[in-house]
Amino acid sequence: MPSQRFAPPSEVPGLAARRIAADIVDGVLQKHRTLDEQLDGSGAHPGLKTLPDRDRALMRRLVATVLRRLGTLGHVLSRLLDKGIPSDAPRAQSALLIGAAQILWMDVPDHAAVDLSVRLVQSDRRAARYAGLVNAVLRRCAREGKALVDEVAAQSLDLPPWMVVRWSAHYGETVARDMALALSHDPSLDLTVKSDAAQWASRLHGEVLPTGSVRTVLHGAVTTLPGFAEGQWWVQDAAAALPARLFGDIKGKSIADLCAAPGGKTAQLAQAGAHVTAIDRSPARVARLRENLTRLSLQAETVVADAAEWAGPADGFDGILIDAPCTSTGTIRRHPDVSWLRQESDIAAMTLLQRRLLQKSVSLLKPGGTLVYCTCSLEPEEGEHAVAALLAAEPGLRRVPIEASEVSGLGEIITAEGDLRTLPSHLPNADPKLGGLDGFFAARLVKS
Repeated sequence: MPSQRFAPPSEVPGLAARRIAADIVDGVLQKHRTLDEQLDGSGAHPGLKTLPDRDRALMRRLVATVLRRLGTLGHVLSRLLDKGIPSDAPRAQSALLIGAAQILWMDVPDHAAVDLSVRLVQSDRRAARYAGLVNAVLRRCAREGKALVDEVAAQSLDLPPWMVVRWSAHYGETVARDMALALSHDPSLDLTVKSDAAQWASRLHGEVLPTGSVRTVLHGAVTTLPGFAEGQWWVQDAAAALPARLFGDIKGKSIADLCAAPGGKTAQLAQAGAHVTAIDRSPARVARLRENLTRLSLQAETVVADAAEWAGPADGFDGILIDAPCTSTGTIRRHPDVSWLRQESDIAAMTLLQRRLLQKSVSLLKPGGTLVYCTCSLEPEEGEHAVAALLAAEPGLRRVPIEASEVSGLGEIITAEGDLRTLPSHLPNADPKLGGLDGFFAARLVKS
């Protein structure tokens, strides 16, 4: 269709954000690229450089909504399409997904969602012939879509089946459904503050959680919020802020933070007065960690190395924190691409790496020293099973159970063995955007 019939993309408000959103959705679903690599760093989408903050926020919400509700979107569109989503034109697929997501879950007028999705298709040579189809399907979606969503509301379609089966087996079907429901909502912004959480909660129009984190809803860029430039707080999910507290009083002690970037836990340890050595294998991630520490006016020694191969100092450390690489299934609230990029077969490879890191950490720990092992995974192989295997292999280690009093009285996040296990459905709130936690596991072990 001749492009002169339509205004150039730069003259149509909101089209650039939707075009970049479509590119990024395609990047996840077609090219298996993570959101992080498409949004930041050297591999980031080139169009982001010229996108205004407001459009950037819209683009992020479009992408997140599509990936967070992908299973339900697939159900709705399959009911509205006689022959299924066109497979020979990825842009038609992403335009339908983005258009339907706006109609069903976002505060965008239906006519705007339809019109901009049609323009998105018309600007792509392979997809242009589907412009009429996209227009018709999205108009039907505006009329019939909500009822189609309600049909499958209880079916956990927005997670891959293997994940639902595993969580149902490990946590029970009711908890697994609660977790899936919690993951369907936009997450809050959680902050770890240096001091006076109540004051920062007031300034940022949020609330102080029982754990001490400040929770608010983000409007705009994080960097524009009060206190960011002054280094008064850092972004960190409330669950991710718990493991570093399990050492107790660490003032003056030597603590190694293995796999440390981007540095939230390093900052916690430094703020608590420890002499911190932060190790990570990625030079780019270590550079970002150093930038964060500089903004926060905190000190730590940084090392670029593979923690599993790193020699470390001869006299060892008083404490070691391992936030081990994992399948990250506990972070789907904030990283909805994880649902569609991870496979069940990834778990085995991750557990091998975790085993190597745990064995290395034992050799780096002084007698009497404390090891805190954590992962942002909901899979038992990467948490409970990993610790059980380590304790069986290392008779010189013993578990020190975590007390509810150490985690603000939240007994529901302590397992029968005394480990920490947070779930996306924990800390519910009447406003779903202010509820939930990342899925985290942590265990505390001491070397005799």
